[in-house]
Amino acid sequence: MDLNYTSEQEAFRQEVRQFLQDQLPDDISERTQKRLRLTKDMIVRWQQILHKQGWGASTWPKEFGGTGWSEVEQLIFEEECALAGAPRQLDFGLRMVAPVIMKFGSQEQKDQHLPGILDGSVWWSQGYSEPGAGSDLASLRTTAEREGDHYIVNGQKTWTTLGQYGDWIFCLVRTNKEVKAQEGISFLLIDMKTPGIDVKPIIMLDGEHEINDVFFDNVKVPVENRVGEEDKGWTYAKYLLGHERTGLANVGQWKAMMRRLKEIARQEQEDGYAIIENPRFRDRLAQLDAELRALEVTVLRVLTNSSGPGPEASILKIRGTEIGQRLFELAMEATGQDALAHIPDALEPDYDGPLAGSMNATPAAGDYFNMRKLSIFGGSNEIQRNIISKLVLGL
Repeated sequence: MDLNYTSEQEAFRQEVRQFLQDQLPDDISERTQKRLRLTKDMIVRWQQILHKQGWGASTWPKEFGGTGWSEVEQLIFEEECALAGAPRQLDFGLRMVAPVIMKFGSQEQKDQHLPGILDGSVWWSQGYSEPGAGSDLASLRTTAEREGDHYIVNGQKTWTTLGQYGDWIFCLVRTNKEVKAQEGISFLLIDMKTPGIDVKPIIMLDGEHEINDVFFDNVKVPVENRVGEEDKGWTYAKYLLGHERTGLANVGQWKAMMRRLKEIARQEQEDGYAIIENPRFRDRLAQLDAELRALEVTVLRVLTNSSGPGPEASILKIRGTEIGQRLFELAMEATGQDALAHIPDALEPDYDGPLAGSMNATPAAGDYFNMRKLSIFGGSNEIQRNIISKLVLGL
């Protein structure tokens, strides 16, 4: 396998790099690189800038308004965006529900929903996990009972990331209790302004409001908002998760984080010592760097599969999330005593309190706590190993 980029691919990299230099707003780049708090407006503004350039959906085919880029070009684009300090685009719309709508949705659903995802005007949330139904997703209990041309939805979704901003939510709901668990699930698109929906915040260990509980109390959803056939939602859910798990490899973001970690490790402390001088730390950093490079090659192998992401995406999910967690563990170690304190207010650029002089300090602890979730969401890594054993290795 030739691991070198072609001249055309290197020219494309330069095009992306120049665009980022010209168009990425400084306030967004600064916050992203320093891992400070991003606002909804910043994320939407960046999506709109990309959309204006025609780059709003790097993974979409041209027929739906995407770039039609090759898998290698997509990887180059994501890597350059991460290195430049561009925020990650919202996966819930672009990488999750959009591919499902493209493949299984009606023409009306495509016309209604894809443009808003592309230009950033509609914010999507994910309604999969429930209390007691996370890794064992098929045990979900949120119900949707058919009454004429509507479903009446009752239940609870949890761990809904950034659901406080959601305009729409895609949900797995139980429409049939008389069959095997996986065979009685449907896939609904629900307007979050519908009466009966209540979003309540969950404050995490790092003090941030990133996730939510979403409650449904007799929520009336038109039948035409169902994607595909009734009781076939498990098929669509697995298709969505294949796309999500490929994205969770997160190679571009981790390469940017690796660069930042090396900068932190080289910084001298008050006693003139830099942790990069520690042979054991340096060896662990080098090992992780090599594993990240190997992951990048594996991502390319999976993405270039002509049939699209399959069960092999579980390999990317496991390795990507494990590498991410170890990166933030090393960042905690490299930051040293400053990482002991996490001050949520320090995630704002105008913060002038304790540790204000160390821009490595306060995000390190919060990031460490936050990233413990990586090996759980998108299907826990234990579940992914079962998938690999059964569907990839045939054991």
